[in-house]
Amino acid sequence: MMQMLSHSYLFGGNAPFVEELYESYLANPGSVPDAWRSYFESLQHLPGAAADVAHAPVVASFAELAKRGPTRSAGPAADDKRQVGVLQMINAYRFLGNRWAQLDPLKRAERPDISELEPSHYGFTEADLGDVFSTGSFRFPPDDRASLREILEAVRQVYCGSVGAEYMYMTDIAHKRWIQARLEPMRGNYGYSVEDRKRFLERVTAAETMERYLHTKYVGQKRFSLEGGESTIVAMDELVRVAATQGAQEIVIGMAHRGRLNVLVNTLGKAPSMLFSEFEGKAASDLSAGDVKYHMGFSSDVNTPSGPVHLTLAFNPSHLEIVNPVVVGSVYARQRRRGDKSGTQVIPVILHGDAAVAGQGVNQEMLNFSQTRGYGVGGTVHIIVNNQIGFTT
Repeated sequence: MMQMLSHSYLFGGNAPFVEELYESYLANPGSVPDAWRSYFESLQHLPGAAADVAHAPVVASFAELAKRGPTRSAGPAADDKRQVGVLQMINAYRFLGNRWAQLDPLKRAERPDISELEPSHYGFTEADLGDVFSTGSFRFPPDDRASLREILEAVRQVYCGSVGAEYMYMTDIAHKRWIQARLEPMRGNYGYSVEDRKRFLERVTAAETMERYLHTKYVGQKRFSLEGGESTIVAMDELVRVAATQGAQEIVIGMAHRGRLNVLVNTLGKAPSMLFSEFEGKAASDLSAGDVKYHMGFSSDVNTPSGPVHLTLAFNPSHLEIVNPVVVGSVYARQRRRGDKSGTQVIPVILHGDAAVAGQGVNQEMLNFSQTRGYGVGGTVHIIVNNQIGFTT
């Protein structure tokens, strides 16, 4: 057997000889003996095999590439580099612009130094501000082209104004484009009329006036003030009005203690006299064991330009955020009763403290149920009020 192996044409030492014969066959089939030509021809008709090509040129080309060292692709032209820089800068504002947003009217904190938001980070100077570039997915009518100066002004108006937007962590591009389509064309001007602005001012004034009165009249009593978060009342007022235009018939609200008394009076329309009677201990309690005023629920019909909307504020115990799945469950039941399969007639609204929404596990547990069969309500509006404390039990 060893003798046969050492003399067989398939012996390893004969591989270069066979390879050379095969290369000759591929170049000129008549240049090899008939026996070898028949054998090589049989290889060309194997199932799934395509016609072979000569190997030597391929091997030689790889050897030549190895001698040249690492390959280097040709770099883009200078204009292409500048265009890429503009698109990178736009993306940086989408990611980081909220850190330069004017969210603090008292200007207590200095604006952080973020080099990615500076044109110089991408090699631009004052001399480049008049140059025109494509804006990519950042829509800039009429033809999606604008000067660097105009692009810089636009991204700062959108992302560094009095409203901060943080959404680029989303993984679904369609979701990001949906937000951009509603945020970026506005350029920080959300189109509110003079009448709208006057209404906002009136709502903020009503919220602040009530807190000031309670603090003066009932000194030392627990009331969980909304001071510093009065814009919550504006948000609730606008939410009710907009929801009504979209066909909402009911809104069920869940919230913790802070700001509850203000929401009761200025959003749900509870008579202030009823609230003051509760402070003074004159109101009759329907609960045999009694309860504190900042646990109380309430319901009412509120008139809007699009018709009446029924508002319900859920009763809430001291385990603050545990009311949230109760609210959503109530909404689910109301939707089923109305036959509201789209989830547009009954809307859940939940108000959180800033630390509680992330720190109390019931919220994350509830979010895990949001898309499941038998629990989904078509979405919940979450309003997070930063009370500057970050306290959660």
